[in-house]
Amino acid sequence: MSTTSAEPDAPRAGRPRRRRGWSFWLGLALVLSGLAILGWVGWQLYGTNIVSQKRHERTVERLQQEWDEPSGAADVQTDQGVADAILRIPAFGDDFAVPILEGTAEDTLASGIGHFDDSAAPGKVGNYALAGHRITHGEPLRDMPDLQPGDELIVETRDAVYTYVLDTGGDDLRVPFTAGWVVDAVPVNPDGGTGPDPDAKRLITLTTCAELFHTDDRLIAFGHLDSVDKR
Repeated sequence: MSTTSAEPDAPRAGRPRRRRGWSFWLGLALVLSGLAILGWVGWQLYGTNIVSQKRHERTVERLQQEWDEPSGAADVQTDQGVADAILRIPAFGDDFAVPILEGTAEDTLASGIGHFDDSAAPGKVGNYALAGHRITHGEPLRDMPDLQPGDELIVETRDAVYTYVLDTGGDDLRVPFTAGWVVDAVPVNPDGGTGPDPDAKRLITLTTCAELFHTDDRLIAFGHLDSVDKR
């Protein structure tokens, strides 16, 4: 009986690999771009707040430690500038305490409330002009539209506590960012509308963005010094 051995099958020719077309790479690029944008938005809305609020707390603690020492300094140096006061706004809660730093540079406003260069010092004759973020970077003035005439702005320094009272609400005045008159020593509205108490000599001005997202307009609130207490 004869047997025949089966010959091995011939190897199959491999299928040619399909090249990915331009539409695949374009789609991938769009997905990655979308993820990057979502990551950036998330960082701006949440990450910067966490970082800035920790800076706020750390700087406030450093100031209070210095002021509690008999020979402590009146200010503290931070990586973002010099802090020399603390702003408290009771309408925003009993735990609201944000450091006030000199200047209004981007890094400064990311670390607290900024004090406009060349504006008056706390309690002095003139306009103590301040700026702060309404969204991101700690967003200390997010609820500024809720402020009402009569609300207090308390500025604490090493030597004294200055209590200012608002004469205008937080959303009573909206101006373009170019309206420099609001930080003048004696602000006078060129349109004859909302302005500070004309009889007040020691003023405070709060400025922040008019909208939660990008805007070239600013919300302005004016107040006057009501009392001074030794710290």
